[in-house]
Amino acid sequence: MKASTPTATDRRAFIRTAGLGVAAVGALVSDAAAGQASVARQLSEREKLARLALTCWPQRHLFTTFGFNRAPNETTLSLRKKYGEITLHDLPKWTKDFFPGVYHLDLWSDVFGDPADTAQYTDTTVERNGQPFTMRRWDPAAPASRKWVEKLAAIIANEKFVCQHISNNAPQFLADPDDAKRKEGIRVAKLWMDAAAVLGAKTMRANTGTTGGRIMPEAVDHATGYPKNEKIVVYLKQCIESFKELADYGASVGVKITIENHWGLCANPMNIRIIMDEVNHPYCECTPDYCNWEHEYHLFYGLEAVMPYTHTHVHAKYWDRWKTPERDWNDVQRSTRILNAHRFTGTIALEWENGPMDGIEGTRWLMKEVLAAL
Repeated sequence: MKASTPTATDRRAFIRTAGLGVAAVGALVSDAAAGQASVARQLSEREKLARLALTCWPQRHLFTTFGFNRAPNETTLSLRKKYGEITLHDLPKWTKDFFPGVYHLDLWSDVFGDPADTAQYTDTTVERNGQPFTMRRWDPAAPASRKWVEKLAAIIANEKFVCQHISNNAPQFLADPDDAKRKEGIRVAKLWMDAAAVLGAKTMRANTGTTGGRIMPEAVDHATGYPKNEKIVVYLKQCIESFKELADYGASVGVKITIENHWGLCANPMNIRIIMDEVNHPYCECTPDYCNWEHEYHLFYGLEAVMPYTHTHVHAKYWDRWKTPERDWNDVQRSTRILNAHRFTGTIALEWENGPMDGIEGTRWLMKEVLAAL
């Protein structure tokens, strides 16, 4: 199935199509963006809040599901004492209490389920940095899990919230050369897309995973006398095939499959663009994260590169990983103005990663930064 809008492979053509002026282009590509206002009309405070979503990552320690296979550490116990202990069923009410006015949710796969109900989980072998380990993971196909999801959907609706997106780590190996592994990843992704449809989610992220970790191969010396990267071409081909199939399935259930810059193949914005243009499907798009890149220049130029493929959901993040003695590269307001310059009208999820505050305090700070730039 072909996308309903043409891809923007030519920079100048895209700028003309989007109707961006010279000043808006400056906002995309230089520090001049610091003084650049949105190209759209000024939003009211209520309209700005309606653009925000709450993720699960900053408050992950509060979820009884997170780390259910090990005892909570001192950090977890301290945060639960301060902010409470919750499951996903509690998240809408908790959000009302701590982030009033925000009603969109970005749900994380690793905190799905009732940890007291073992029928909802299955042992799964996953890989991290090339090392396999076994963990219990929520099984969307289990009858108990389906009942749990239906109850979550009812709670979200009754509390007048919206499940906007699912940040999903469960499907694995979607770019792997081993077709058996890749097809298993597709099977798992489809089960999760079914659950996403029950929740009314508009989009669901799946990782572009491969065996061997999150670092992709670089070009090497070649018989031609020039560097060549033959391995990554195999990964790209496999990933494109996976996302084509998942986009077709997404069209049948009403859930878009998305790629986030979430390590591995998709840590490079050019790889994301290649996949997007090759899949070329209205049910496959980007859900970029402000910070999940491999070097600091990608924080802005990488975000700009994938914005033509981004329509529904974005992760606004602060991460002190990008703070150097010379400058703090993680300029949240500048990144948000890049969204404005591309006339992005979707939701912006707040995802504090790490820094001088705890996850909830950090999310409140991040919320102010995003609202100031909208």
